[in-house]
Amino acid sequence: MKLQQAKRHQVKLRLGLSGASGFGKSYSALLLAFGITNDWSKIAIIDTENGSASLYSHLGDYNVLSLEAPYSPERYIEAIKACENASIEVIIVDSITHEWNGKGGCLQIHEQLGGRFQDWAKLTPRHQAFIDAILHSNCHVITTTRRKVDYSLDTSQNGRTKVVKHGTKEITREGFEYELTVNFELINDKHLAKASKDRTGLFSSDKPEFVINASTGEKLIAWCNEGISIVEINNEIESCVSIEDLKRIYTKYSSVQSEIKPLIVKRKEELEAIDSQLIDQKEIVNPLKIENNGIDS
Repeated sequence: MKLQQAKRHQVKLRLGLSGASGFGKSYSALLLAFGITNDWSKIAIIDTENGSASLYSHLGDYNVLSLEAPYSPERYIEAIKACENASIEVIIVDSITHEWNGKGGCLQIHEQLGGRFQDWAKLTPRHQAFIDAILHSNCHVITTTRRKVDYSLDTSQNGRTKVVKHGTKEITREGFEYELTVNFELINDKHLAKASKDRTGLFSSDKPEFVINASTGEKLIAWCNEGISIVEINNEIESCVSIEDLKRIYTKYSSVQSEIKPLIVKRKEELEAIDSQLIDQKEIVNPLKIENNGIDS
């Protein structure tokens, strides 16, 4: 257990856009993605919205991967991996709602398993694998989520029950918002947005609603690129002379462990090869020791 100085390293953005149908989630996500990468060819959108991603092809030559039912977690993971293998820089998952509430999604799978509480023990790891694919991707990831009106039944003192409206709620498993760097809520069909979750501090709650565009992505990537780069961390790794040094660096940069692990493993193999060569040399050049009546000669 060791205290370390807090530093922000270069990280991959995990952004969310949520809103009702027609509020501009797909369009806003594409502009946001372009601001991040400034290259349409490095953007891929995983489209579950009946081909709606292609409606904005006039914006640029981005890539589209059409994902149809069944919307199981495994199919989403496969689509994300396909984008990663194509050297995409920004992946837009439009939308993640289908993984939870679509045909072949988690809620339908749970019902098919029997709909019992204990059946979540089988399904939760599959859903978590989907979340992990987003969080651990080597690409920037933007997700879109549908919202619905959230109601509750309240009983008054006189015993009468009434329906109470509590705004809107994202249609996905509760808690996903807390995994994101920033979560934007689109509040009307004018594409106005506000940040409901913001780890960057760029979109504080006291700021007025705004329209997401490419400059929003530029602000986010500038924030993302502050701090220590992977190149700088790699220089530290290359200077290591022991396995213990590598362990300390791996622990030190916990926020980017998935990215530096291959570099750590490579240097570890190099150090082990050096140690092996030294052992071989010692065995070959082993000085003879001659003793005569207890006196070295």
